[in-house]
Amino acid sequence: MKENYLLKNVVITLLFMLPLAMVAQTIKGKVTDSSGGGLPYVNVIEKGTTNGSVTDINGEFSVAVESLPIKLVVSSMGYASKEVNVTNTNYLTILVNEDNSLEEVVVIGSRNPNRTAIDSPVPIDIVDMKELAASSPQVNLNQILNFVAPSFTSNTQTISDGTDHIDPASLRGLGPDQVLVLINGKRRHTSSLININGTFGRGSVGTDLNAIPAASIKRIEVLRDGAAAQYGSDAIAGVINIVLNESVNELALVVTTGANFSKNANGQTGGVDGQTTNISANYGLPIGDKGGFINFTGDFDVREAYNRMKDWEGTIFNLYNTVERFANDDGYDLTKLLDNDVSDVIQYANQAGINLNGATTKSQLQGVLSGDNTTAELAARGLESKDFNMRVGQSKVRGGRFFANFKLPLDDNGTELYSFAGLGSRDGNSAGFYRLPNQSRTYTPAYINGFLPEINSTISDKSLAVGIKGKIGEWNVDFSNTYGRNAFDYMIGNTFNASQGNASPTVFDAGGFAFSQNTVNLDLNKFYKNTFQGLGVAFGAEYRLENYEITAGEEASYTQYTATGEAIKISTQVPLLDFFDAARPGGSQVFPGFSPSNELSRGRSSIAGYLDLDADLSEAISLNFATRFEDYSDFGSTVNFKLATLIKASENFRIRASFNTGFRAPSLHQLNFNSTSTIFDQNGDPQEVGTFANDSRAAQLLGIPQLEEESSTSFSAGFTAKLPDANITLTLDGYVVNIDDRVVYTGQFEGPGTGTELDNLLTQANASAASFFANAIDTQSKGIDFVITHKADIGANSRLKTDLSATLSKTEQVGDINASTVLENAGLVSTYFPEDSRVYLEEAVPRTKLNLTNSFTTGKFNIFLRNVYFGEVTEATTVVANQQVFSSKVVTDLSLGYKATDALTLTIGANNLFDIYPDMAEASFGNRSDGRFDWSRRAQQFGIGGRFLFARVSFNLK
Repeated sequence: MKENYLLKNVVITLLFMLPLAMVAQTIKGKVTDSSGGGLPYVNVIEKGTTNGSVTDINGEFSVAVESLPIKLVVSSMGYASKEVNVTNTNYLTILVNEDNSLEEVVVIGSRNPNRTAIDSPVPIDIVDMKELAASSPQVNLNQILNFVAPSFTSNTQTISDGTDHIDPASLRGLGPDQVLVLINGKRRHTSSLININGTFGRGSVGTDLNAIPAASIKRIEVLRDGAAAQYGSDAIAGVINIVLNESVNELALVVTTGANFSKNANGQTGGVDGQTTNISANYGLPIGDKGGFINFTGDFDVREAYNRMKDWEGTIFNLYNTVERFANDDGYDLTKLLDNDVSDVIQYANQAGINLNGATTKSQLQGVLSGDNTTAELAARGLESKDFNMRVGQSKVRGGRFFANFKLPLDDNGTELYSFAGLGSRDGNSAGFYRLPNQSRTYTPAYINGFLPEINSTISDKSLAVGIKGKIGEWNVDFSNTYGRNAFDYMIGNTFNASQGNASPTVFDAGGFAFSQNTVNLDLNKFYKNTFQGLGVAFGAEYRLENYEITAGEEASYTQYTATGEAIKISTQVPLLDFFDAARPGGSQVFPGFSPSNELSRGRSSIAGYLDLDADLSEAISLNFATRFEDYSDFGSTVNFKLATLIKASENFRIRASFNTGFRAPSLHQLNFNSTSTIFDQNGDPQEVGTFANDSRAAQLLGIPQLEEESSTSFSAGFTAKLPDANITLTLDGYVVNIDDRVVYTGQFEGPGTGTELDNLLTQANASAASFFANAIDTQSKGIDFVITHKADIGANSRLKTDLSATLSKTEQVGDINASTVLENAGLVSTYFPEDSRVYLEEAVPRTKLNLTNSFTTGKFNIFLRNVYFGEVTEATTVVANQQVFSSKVVTDLSLGYKATDALTLTIGANNLFDIYPDMAEASFGNRSDGRFDWSRRAQQFGIGGRFLFARVSFNLK
């Protein structure tokens, strides 16, 4: 109550004080290009402040200022930034020239409101979404960034439970949870999903970028430098800031449809699959006459699944399955074959012509009937081995998103109310490993030919930010509240709880989880133009509340039962057995549900304060210093700092460097997630693995310590250069990031199987092994990022823009594994951080990535050509001899656009034009899992979809 009272008083104070600024003078004018035409949506800002406006559709603007003279900073994507001295209120006409987007004022990297990307002491990439929306084959945000930003990596996963539905993404090869995502400069909430399956980023929690419609975005700013001292936890690798559209009186409607036209489509038979359609619309309305607006975006897409598995090569039926077929054809109740009275089994075995070799007891029959009979049974049942394939490829998805961006000036002094919000939902469908008839997991009376279980997900996401900003005295003040929530619910279909026998349903509500975050920010800044050559001072505070919850599913989704239908609680209880006396697993297969013992709701709070100083010491040297204190209710406090400098060696050459310390608080998911999942090893053998929290009794028995924050130090240095005569801009930056106490997901600890306390804990969790989250290792990441941009005018009506960018990076474990004495004495250090986890960390995504993009515009035509080089990756397995290295590849994108009218543009093109695939898994490495994985699911370069052809219709009505 006390906190709410204080917050209420802060809001009231700001609302009363903000309008008290001095009576303003109004500057009006128009921004034009070289042709004299007005330029819409150009930023016009009073230098040293956040006071300003955006030009309207005709290029006109109006800015209220306290006094004259002042300087106006004019900037826009694709145009050179320009400063204009203003001494009176006469109408202005400001001409700006086309140039590189590095000249636009950026939100991140520094709180100095005058910094452009090229003048930033840290590397910042600017991604123009309008240009990509017209030409790029990709429509979802993860894939757009994966092909345009070399330091960014994200791929669609397969056979990885919930991770099939939310793609993990990373920056500079670090973890998905070590990059902070902002929207309009405000912290974005993370996903509720924690990745515990066999993919890159295992054990981490990322942000669901695909919940943000690409059509709602004006530009993306990618800060490739540690920024925890400025923005807080999660910013060790960098920051991605998404700037939303502000356009008005313009309807942009885009329909994109496409599919995979590939030699390996449809189970490697060729043809077309993976059909995708995306429909998006964006429209904005002006509000008032002071530059207010509200901009809406709606987005809907449908994506079909595709399969790249050719033929199952393993066994399917044994002789007992043959006995079942004869009994079933005779109308016999198959459940009776499980009885100890074996006379019926012998009768139908004789009918089937099976030589029992005199077997008369169950144990004798087990030895005979376990023999493989796949070939004969496939023929007898009219089936083929491919009928037992998995679905190896992208999941099926249907979803919709809605975003809004709003600004309302309240007076002529720069006071404005702003807000942005998002609402989205998508349904996904993916499949797991096929449950074969000869496995104890298949209850053949229900599924005589086995079954392919499916995960049906419902992912909902909502967010709302509201703020007010203006001036108190000479200080720019921004007060905001940002809320977000992501929920993930599981419905498991075409499945079975084999331990229930006939009582089992085939569809289960398996429960789910949710994560919510509410962040209150108060930010103040002021620019002292007469101190040094300019000094920006910013400070502020943040209060954040987070909550993580797990909701239980229905009882049968998580319980293993005895033959009498009793729920198993201790390891001495015997579950329902199959004919071969193998225990039938409990729970919904492919994804066991959450139990009441998993159910929880855990919250925490954090408070933070920061100081940011940005000084131009002279015309040639600028210096930035930032420090941040943050205190968490669940593990304590931390102080971090950042020091960065930019040296203007000449008008066109700048040297920059930074050093910073950082941290990442363990997520609430990592602290509290607990569940049981079916994990398949590299041979395709299943195991029920329980994930236990670090404060659990199981963790205490194994000596697993409680989680602490990750801490980091990083250094980067580089330069930016412009060659004006050649229209070339280039940047080069090197970096080193050291992370101590990095959180990982451990290997699988098994109980001794002698009825110990650990055995009973595993039994209660319906698990045979346990995994945890732990600060197991220290790592070092280092690399080089390079970007060069060139523009050339060819004749009077043609332009060629070329971008070459590259990243060369390496992440590796340094020092010993941080294992406890208990683990060392038990010889379990290699389980604490196993070999496959090392490969996921160091080699499972490309460490080298190059991007060459050419965009040629002539008259009504636009040609877009992009080549992306993906470096080699390594199969993540625990057996070193099985770690196949997959070679580097080049993927080519090509599109052709035609502007049929001023309002209509038609585009056709291809992603992966030449139908390139990663190297196939070689049989000698033993990772194909009997034909399941001809391409690795553990090492990702660019996916296994093959050639994707698309067509796009774009309407732009003004």
